[in-house]
Amino acid sequence: MNEHLRMTIVFEEPDDKGWIVARVLEVPGAISQGRTRQEARENVLDALKVVLAPDDREDIALRGRSEPLDLTVVR
Repeated sequence: MNEHLRMTIVFEEPDDKGWIVARVLEVPGAISQGRTRQEARENVLDALKVVLAPDDREDIALRGRSEPLDLTVVR
């Protein structure tokens, strides 16, 4: 089975200092910024990884009731 989860990155217009804010709509807390759209994109993908990273304490509690999920980011 090959499934993909598609998410949406939204870029705000640059602020008065030139920073572009990017956020992943489907994941609250996945937000970052950059000086260019590409930098903002790379940074928000890093933020997404942090938000979705497992908490070791939860991992122990869920052992036997969970399975890994690999996501593919579509460009």
